[in-house]
Amino acid sequence: MSRDRAFTRLGDELAAWLERTGVGDRIAEAGIVPEWAERVGPGIAAVTTPLRTAHGTLVVAVRSSAWLMELHMMEREIVRRLNAGRARGRIDRIRFVMAETGGPSSHGASWPEKS
Repeated sequence: MSRDRAFTRLGDELAAWLERTGVGDRIAEAGIVPEWAERVGPGIAAVTTPLRTAHGTLVVAVRSSAWLMELHMMEREIVRRLNAGRARGRIDRIRFVMAETGGPSSHGASWPEKS
């Protein structure tokens, strides 16, 4: 390393790399998954499991076809709730999918225990 090259902080370099590559936006987008239950409320959270995000789309497993249809009709409102207060990592759409019959999906989702 030449003497005239300035040192930079690792955190600054990492932040610049995240911004330059777009990884920072994908991380921010994925941050909605752990916030799902808080943002949609206990009723919806009890019958759904967020699975993953990709390019502005959130994929959510749904327990029943009746709920799938209901949530599809509520998609705009749910997206509004998810994006409230978020400058980065906003969700554009939700893809609701049926969960596998008989328990958690193969994507690692788990359903809450019945009381």
